Amino acid sequence: MDGVAPGYRMVVVGASAGGLTALRALVGGLPGNFDIPVAVVQHRSKDSQLLCELLQECTALPVCEAADKEEILPGRVYIAPPDYHMLVDGGSFALTVDEPVRFSRPSIDVTFEAVADEYGPDAIGVVLTGANGDGSRGLRRIVDRGGRGVVQDPATADVRVMPQAALRLVPEACVLPLGRIAPYLAAIRGRRLPPCTDGAA
Repeated sequence: MDGVAPGYRMVVVGASAGGLTALRALVGGLPGNFDIPVAVVQHRSKDSQLLCELLQECTALPVCEAADKEEILPGRVYIAPPDYHMLVDGGSFALTVDEPVRFSRPSIDVTFEAVADEYGPDAIGVVLTGANGDGSRGLRRIVDRGGRGVVQDPATADVRVMPQAALRLVPEACVLPLGRIAPYLAAIRGRRLPPCTDGAA
């Protein structure tokens, strides 16, 4: 491998029903020196305000809601604000109030597709627990652009619908139990991914 080749530059995570527990496990399992930005889309109500605090409790990585035109920095966890779609554009976030997609705003598909178009093979998409199919089309786009797809093993999900939908559309995705996803991401070195050893397709 080329020692100066750029590595993965974005991890984007989608979750819905049961997502808080899953996100705390994932974010809390990342090392404090994890240097790839993590963008999180969690379906939640317009009034939701505590997600950042609840995730910050379990990680040394800075956690914040993404702001419009905010520069994306390594080693940070960005949360899609409630009632906004979160996109990426030229190394920054862009927030929109376009119509909900699959009844959701923020939409996981919208963010995943924007990340796929912006980062191409440098993106990793992770689909966690949830009760609908949001995220599956976006994960397909990420993989089609040369990125990597990771799906929570449905057997370890609070709600299996979302990871099952992702696997129907992206059967080649790496399937891991919830507790193995953070160690998998933490083991990335440059463009080298660790083996997908737990139920990989």
